[in-house]
Amino acid sequence: MGIDAIPCEVEVDVAARGFGSPAIVGLPDTAVKESLERVHSALHNSGYSWPQYRVLINLAPADVKKEGPAFDLPIALGVIFGDDAGSPEKAAQYLIAGELALDGRVRPIKGALSMAMLARERGFAGLLIPRENAAEAAVVEEVEVIGIGTLAEAVGFLTEQLPLEPTVIDLDQTFRQASMYEEDFSEVRGQESVKRALVVAAAGGHNILLIGPPGTGKTMLSKRLPTILPPLTLMESLETTRIYSAAGKMPPGVALLARRPVRSPHHSASGPALVGGGSIPQAGEVSLAHHGLLFLDEFPEFPRTILETLRQPLEDGVVTIARSHSSITFPARFMLVAAMNPCPCGYFTDPNKPCKCSPAQIEKYLARVSGPLIDRIDIHIEVPPVPYRELRGRHEGSDSATMREQVLKAREVQRRRFGADSTTLNARMSSRQLRKHCALDAAGEALLKQALTELGLSARAHDKILRVARTIADLGGFEDIQSDHVSEAIMYRRLDRQL
Repeated sequence: MGIDAIPCEVEVDVAARGFGSPAIVGLPDTAVKESLERVHSALHNSGYSWPQYRVLINLAPADVKKEGPAFDLPIALGVIFGDDAGSPEKAAQYLIAGELALDGRVRPIKGALSMAMLARERGFAGLLIPRENAAEAAVVEEVEVIGIGTLAEAVGFLTEQLPLEPTVIDLDQTFRQASMYEEDFSEVRGQESVKRALVVAAAGGHNILLIGPPGTGKTMLSKRLPTILPPLTLMESLETTRIYSAAGKMPPGVALLARRPVRSPHHSASGPALVGGGSIPQAGEVSLAHHGLLFLDEFPEFPRTILETLRQPLEDGVVTIARSHSSITFPARFMLVAAMNPCPCGYFTDPNKPCKCSPAQIEKYLARVSGPLIDRIDIHIEVPPVPYRELRGRHEGSDSATMREQVLKAREVQRRRFGADSTTLNARMSSRQLRKHCALDAAGEALLKQALTELGLSARAHDKILRVARTIADLGGFEDIQSDHVSEAIMYRRLDRQL
């Protein structure tokens, strides 16, 4: 349900007398009802016989809807052991799930990681799941994960006729391989001011909007932002992997997502695709970007109604999907990186190409992104065209290693400030923390007051400026926020000023 695993007890009653069609009760969906045909063929093709008398299968608790084919394997085992008038003791010690093919092979399922966490929470000895899911579930400690390939293997293991070794993975090696990137910021010519803004965004976890003509490197810069972010912690990795596992989007052969996710939905994506939903609630792009980046290119091209759905996850870090029968919450703590042109033709701020748009067209184009949504984006930075001299020069500029070192130092300052166990970054400071850690001197106060008066900034924009200024001070190694830090933070409110 959402990304959480809920235990289901599969009861199989093989009657000692009486005939009739087999039945499944306990609120099964179509995929679960169809499992009878799959189980019947899998039993026959694996050398087992279907009971001669009536078979009744109950899925408890009966008031929770059962979905998907993961019940095939426990149903088949229940039929086999029920027909033999007894279930081996080992079967009660393991949490079991898997989809059956008609020839008895066991196919992979969704949500194996959440199932392993459930097995540990409920005190099961281990987990019996498809071999393709074993590495994913094995990242949970204190749970024995047994990967099987066929129904016969499962029967042999549970009856202690076939010993199988539990799956073990090397987490250190997994994280070591994930820390290597092919892209590097040194490949981006010029744009040092934009790179500086990206360092600030990465250091404090701030949302950022890149504004500039086509071909200035907005997409190229955004795609390299993950290379300067800190590596995922084990806890963050497990949370992200659970979302991908429950959605059935785990890459083949990957046990754990050890690299920060980057999601880039097209502007034609629907609302449920972006924030999640559907008759059976599924995670959307904002949840798949949990602990990573959500990159929205051509920002104003997204329908305004869909962009407005981002306001809650940007503020709360979660997405709540309400249905008549339940309410499901998906985590959605991500960094928003958006890119847009300054006008419909794209060349309003380009010194080399004339803009063909009227002031009314430009104003209408910018109005596609609402003020409340712009308020929730901490940094707005202009990306100008790259001069020929920088484009063809030998100097590569800032590289990812140098920028990452700056980010890690600033993150360490925040870790000491908010506590070693805290996940709080400067961008997520509460009002109380803002007052405590963002005190200004007289010069800073005067500068901020002038900016608020002249630009007509909202209270939220005021808080954003203070949070960004705190990050800039951390990058510079300053205990207190200086006036030049406030000045730089104000300069990052590009859309609060006239283009």
